[in-house]
Amino acid sequence: MKRLLIALVGLFTALSFSSCGYNTMVSKDENVKGKWAQVENAYQRRADLIPNLVNTVKGAAQHEEGTLTAVTEARAKATSVTVDPSNLSEEAIANYQQTQDALSQSIGRLLVSVEAYPDLKANSNFQELQAQLEGTENRISVERRAYNEAVQDYNTTVRSFPNNIMAGIFGFKSKGTFKATEGSDKAPTVQF
Repeated sequence: MKRLLIALVGLFTALSFSSCGYNTMVSKDENVKGKWAQVENAYQRRADLIPNLVNTVKGAAQHEEGTLTAVTEARAKATSVTVDPSNLSEEAIANYQQTQDALSQSIGRLLVSVEAYPDLKANSNFQELQAQLEGTENRISVERRAYNEAVQDYNTTVRSFPNNIMAGIFGFKSKGTFKATEGSDKAPTVQF
């Protein structure tokens, strides 16, 4: 009799957890982690391309050493900052984004300095790297958007009643999203 009662309680508990949203929250949490991995993948692709870009530019514009050094240092800093997928808080995402934004600004300065060197702009290797870098920036944007959408779906689930009760019991917390960099709502000034 006791075994039957324990089996019934176990069965009831298992059915309760499956209907309480626990499995849904686990699935959505894993989806967020997967999307975060894709964001990191896109940033890693950019970090891998930068040494090639810098070496191509070095060959044609040796007197721009300061700009090249800034790009190399920004890349090193950006690749040293990581975020643990189990702690995707607003602060962790903001810190990660800040280092990646610094790298983006360095690359922008490098590309602007290249405008002064027609020989380099005509170099097919440089043009290919520039196209790859542009494609990578687009991929980063797409992956960040997909991550934010997954986080929105996850956060909605863990904050909705009655899931919020189970989320609290099992430690599911809201995740952070990427936000626009301050001042990005204003168009940049292009000067030649």
